[in-house]
Order: sequence, then C-alpha cells, then structure tokens
Amino acid sequence: MIKLIIKLAVAALIANASWRVGSAYLAYYKFDDAAREVAQFRGQKPDSQIEARIFELASEYDLPLTPSNLTIRHPDTHTIIDGSYTRSIELAPGYTYPWPFSIHIDVFTESGTGQ
Repeated sequence: MIKLIIKLAVAALIANASWRVGSAYLAYYKFDDAAREVAQFRGQKPDSQIEARIFELASEYDLPLTPSNLTIRHPDTHTIIDGSYTRSIELAPGYTYPWPFSIHIDVFTESGTGQ
C-alpha cells in the first residue's frame, strides 16, 4: 500500500513538472511565432515600432523580456531579432528552477504594408 502511494506521489510530481515546463514552452513558441510574423510583415516600420510590438507580445504571453535582453537589426531585406530571458518554473512544491529561453529570428522582410 505504501509503495503504491509513493509511486502515485512520484507520478504526480512528474506530471506537475511536465505541465509547468510544457506551459512555459507553449508560451515561448506562441511568442516566437507572433514575433516572427511581426518581423516578416513589418513593411516600412522603423525598428522602434517593431520593438514596441515585440514587448506588447511579451506582455501578452507573460514573458519577462526586457529592453536590455533584446536587439533588433534590419540589414537590407532581413530583420534579425535576438533576445533571451529566464523564467522561474516551479518544478516541485518549494523547488523553483530558473529556465533560460533564447530567441533568434532571422526573416526575409516583405515590402509593402505591415500589420
């Protein structure tokens, strides 16, 4: 009986940690996809406007992205966005792990009107 309870507790801890890590990655991938779209269809918008939109997206997905952790470059027909952030994920009750995420977007920029 005690062996079963221990197995269930371990399974619950693994499921909880998987859910939390999976949720963090889901937000990361949604943000990455939205930021990639903003960069690709920027039109003639300046980098400052793209940066503002990136921070709006980070806020929507509750990501701790800061201006010091983000760079945007626009050489020729490319838009390059590099950034990183660390998100604290509670893997088990009382155990939080700082999980690093990095962003690298390099897209061909469409000319014309942006979103």
